[in-house]
Amino acid sequence: MVAAVTLACEPSSAPTPGMPGGAPSGGSPTGGSTVGAGGTSAIQGGSATSGAGTAGSEPIGGSASSGGSVEASNGAPTGLLCELLRHPERAPITDAKPEFGFITNVAGQSAVQILVASSQQLLDSAQGDSWDSGKQGTDKSIDIEYAGAALEPGKTYYWKVRNWDAADTASAWSEAQQFTMAASLGAYSTPREPVEQTLVAPAKLTTLAPDHVFVDFGRDAFGWMELELDSKSTASITVRLGEVATGSAVNLSPGGSVRAASVQVQLQPGLRKYRVQTPQDTRNTSGDAVRLPAELGVVMPFRYAEVLGSPVAIEAGMLHQVAVHYPYEPEASVFSSSDDKLNQVWEISKYSMVAPTFAGIYIDGDRERIPYEGDAYIQQLGHYNTDREFALARYSHEYLLEHPTWPTEWKQHSVMMAWTDWMYTGNTEALAHAYNKLVAEKTLESHVGADGLLNSNGLQDLVDWPEGERDGYVLKEVNTVVNAFFCRNLQQMADIARALDKQDEAARYDAMAKKALAAFNTKLVDSGTGLYIDGVGTSHSALHANMLPLAFNLVPPERRDKVVAFVKSRGMACSVYGAQYLLEALYQAGEAPAALELLTSESDRGWLNMINAGATITLEAWDAKYKPNLDWNHAWGGAPANILPRFLLGVTPLTPGFGKAQIRPQPGSLTHVEGTVPTIRGSIHLVWDHPAGKGPALRFSLPGNMQADVQVPQDLVGCSPQLDGSPAALSVEGNSNWLKGVPVGDHELSCP
Repeated sequence: MVAAVTLACEPSSAPTPGMPGGAPSGGSPTGGSTVGAGGTSAIQGGSATSGAGTAGSEPIGGSASSGGSVEASNGAPTGLLCELLRHPERAPITDAKPEFGFITNVAGQSAVQILVASSQQLLDSAQGDSWDSGKQGTDKSIDIEYAGAALEPGKTYYWKVRNWDAADTASAWSEAQQFTMAASLGAYSTPREPVEQTLVAPAKLTTLAPDHVFVDFGRDAFGWMELELDSKSTASITVRLGEVATGSAVNLSPGGSVRAASVQVQLQPGLRKYRVQTPQDTRNTSGDAVRLPAELGVVMPFRYAEVLGSPVAIEAGMLHQVAVHYPYEPEASVFSSSDDKLNQVWEISKYSMVAPTFAGIYIDGDRERIPYEGDAYIQQLGHYNTDREFALARYSHEYLLEHPTWPTEWKQHSVMMAWTDWMYTGNTEALAHAYNKLVAEKTLESHVGADGLLNSNGLQDLVDWPEGERDGYVLKEVNTVVNAFFCRNLQQMADIARALDKQDEAARYDAMAKKALAAFNTKLVDSGTGLYIDGVGTSHSALHANMLPLAFNLVPPERRDKVVAFVKSRGMACSVYGAQYLLEALYQAGEAPAALELLTSESDRGWLNMINAGATITLEAWDAKYKPNLDWNHAWGGAPANILPRFLLGVTPLTPGFGKAQIRPQPGSLTHVEGTVPTIRGSIHLVWDHPAGKGPALRFSLPGNMQADVQVPQDLVGCSPQLDGSPAALSVEGNSNWLKGVPVGDHELSCP
């Protein structure tokens, strides 16, 4: 087991270009009622939110952190969070009325009591001198706004919670959580935890000569190497670090933007610890690149190391990879299946969500170290589905609102990030803060034509990247890809407006969405083939022009089969970014076998090609032949980290904050699949088994304060399935059979 050490590097209060800080300022959080110290206020029921972590697990193999989702044996709430943080003591809170959340471990929560105290001693004696909510009848467990005496700037507070079940039996109190208020309160900001350092021991050490060793740390990570040597005299040794190895040697000329370095380390007499300092890269430390705190020094991704010329025999315990990353709990999510290739794809994709977080914000990769909206959206989805953590995604989204990038579709992804944040957290503060900017800058309404479609004149459409991954797409001013995003954005903006009680705005966006969709399915369709064309003025139909409408459910039923057949026929004719929407399209269409074939493809356009090349973080492109300057650490290549939980396991929120979940498993040909998907309310566990010669079974469990609509897998439909031993009451919707409103607890759906 390796130790994780929290870096004492606090985020600053506001970002500047190239240096993200606490959060973009401006606006104010939504407020609520306030009462005096020790007073009470009603905690309203319903679905709402905040964020947190999972106890009993370790950040990249590091030490366990508190506030997790492990069920308490005494029914006490777990998974405490404050302002979406599982360790709020590490980041100053600027919200004068912070939101609290927890995982309920009682059956049918009927009431809640929260205590907030100015000292641990007072809290231990059950005295909430800052706030005692009293016993409040509610099923609410997320997004509970503080309603006590005014919190003082710079002061540390302590809180805990208990709840009552349906029989009015009280749980034990939760463990306490500490939080500290910022020096100045009231301005809107999203706090984030500081990055951590994890010491990673060698996975393998090979002695090539008495003074020469080759080390494999097992995975690529951003950081540096640390040596501890007891030299008898001064000496100079050579240390080589890199992401790629050739045999038992670091490849110092790996090509593209793949990293390698060779440095000299000067040894002094006696037992000393040395940090191997690699040269600073000019491009990723200038311009729009995110700057790292000075105390962090130079950080470089590497997996392999060589030490040459050592006067001391090197043993494994003398050196470590120091991996820098945002706090992470890998045990929060699980995926395994009967297909080992798919399991490997999951592992590289999951790790790719956390490994590039060394800068405390989502960046594109090491070559540029710049946040981009499209990259950030894929990482947001992956992060939500691999860890119960929400603050870093929100922080990255809000940074990009203030520092937008150039592609048309990236602006549109800001709307998608805002909507997704709300759906996964249930919290509307970020929506309220972002709303005016979304309207003014991200919906691109000033470019709407009389027909209701966007015209890209004056914009910079991307479609896909690099350009060779566009499947021959013909760029036109009225662009089908851009307008597919536009139609989806309008639907999302209507939802957002309703969530903020802007009913007139919601009606306006509903009308715009209806008009745009009608034009989309008239002007951007080839009437002969039934396919979408790339834009007005061309007859060419690229994969992208068809997979986006399919992914966003924009295709009318009468043309769906033709679009599905075409999308399947094109294979992986898109980039690693485009794969996000291609896989979404296939699963949305119920084409699990086709999606699974792409996920496990051994061609040079698949994730196994990355793994076979030696990568442990997803690449920027499928292969160097498709993008010669690619880097080996791009989260946007990790779409399976969200696709497998969201579509193969089928777990998504139906209502904001997962008050109601949808479980729509699509195992395809897999005989066994199991997974754990973290949510704001706790983990959803799912197991699918259909061994040869035996009947299928779907077992799943739901955390407290959640219901689910569950689609019955096709293999179970024909056998009159039973739910928990009794005939299942199925609802038929089209070609699908559903279990509606399945309650909290453990369930089994099987053949009698």
